[in-house]
Amino acid sequence: MTALLGCIADDFTGGTDLAGMLVKAGMRTVQLIGVPEGPPPDDVDAVVIALKSRTNPVEDAVAESLAALRWLREAGCRQFYFKYCSTFDSTPRGNIGPVAEALMQALETDFTIACPAFPANGRTLYKGNLFVGDVPLSESGMHNHPLTPMTDANLVRVLQQQAGRKVGLVDYATVSRGDAAIRERFTALRQQGHGFAIVDALSNADLDAIGAACADLPLVTGGSGIALGLPQNFRLRGLLAENAVADALPKTGGLRAVISGSCSMATQRQVEVMRASFPSFNIDPIQLARGEDVVSAALDWAGGRIAQQPVLIYATATPEAVRQVQAELGVAHAGELVENALATIARGLVLLGVGQMIVAGGETSGAVVKALGVKGLRIGPEIDPGVPWTSTLHDDDGTPPLALALKSGNFGSEDFFLKAWARLQ
Repeated sequence: MTALLGCIADDFTGGTDLAGMLVKAGMRTVQLIGVPEGPPPDDVDAVVIALKSRTNPVEDAVAESLAALRWLREAGCRQFYFKYCSTFDSTPRGNIGPVAEALMQALETDFTIACPAFPANGRTLYKGNLFVGDVPLSESGMHNHPLTPMTDANLVRVLQQQAGRKVGLVDYATVSRGDAAIRERFTALRQQGHGFAIVDALSNADLDAIGAACADLPLVTGGSGIALGLPQNFRLRGLLAENAVADALPKTGGLRAVISGSCSMATQRQVEVMRASFPSFNIDPIQLARGEDVVSAALDWAGGRIAQQPVLIYATATPEAVRQVQAELGVAHAGELVENALATIARGLVLLGVGQMIVAGGETSGAVVKALGVKGLRIGPEIDPGVPWTSTLHDDDGTPPLALALKSGNFGSEDFFLKAWARLQ
């Protein structure tokens, strides 16, 4: 069977987030790491290609995304989805606008939407302004992001800085009237020469309506929320079964560990909650920069504890601490040191017998799956909105699957690390 929906995600946890939404909506979904070789599995309805392009140079992000699109088109996908963060992580130069325009040109379409709303995680859009909880994006802590500081909540302005096409708005007064009104607004914007529409959304019902309005768009762009509204379009065309069980995973065993590289406010709280009940080991970037063998120390420490209970190995720190480290080491060097160390530790933990691992942070997750040689993931049950368990896809070499939960830094409840294991039972 040919996959129906082909998705391109600009980071690994974002890809898992999107895939989890599609599974929740009844589409059997796999996530592939990087542009793959060979065909997708034949028992899937959607394929998500997860890239590490969010903070790459614009030219590289565009090239990787176009390569992913070519593969998805060859795989027979009927509609395409460009997924980015629900906090619209980007800079005035890109990468969201340039990548979206390159995909539009390749698909020969003159119009698409941009909607990162995800109400279940507190991301809503009103009058084109993105809110995180009750505050505008620019007041949410995202203005402190080390790579993509978001200082403007108005996405019409933000996207217009990155895009050559005109950016318009489908406001909530229109969205609240349903999919027919949304489609009418799309038509009006196109006639006015707009190539993009920022679309307001305050609830999952809004996402369903927006998804229905996008049924005939070759390309949709947004966070993972809009994915809830797309599968029904395929059902109405008789292409997707009603009541399909999409989240089944093979059984996994082994020891349990958490690796956290995110410094988001949500992850900081999750780390503190787990540290109160389980052994934890802190990774210090300054020690890494001095050449100290922090990786061996962490694995030796874990080896004496992990058989008895889950362990936490983390580089999570406050914004003030992160800024101090970056001032001393440089932003790129500090991030690279931590990512490489945590990825090497993850590989060592698997050799120690870990079979169920949680990884917090998009960049960290990308580094970990690369270090583990993961080629793809089958998407399973949701732990918290936007974060499912997954199991690794391997060549038929007898390697047992590894259960991975790849968590975006901003997602999950305070007890996320503690409750995740129960969803595997």
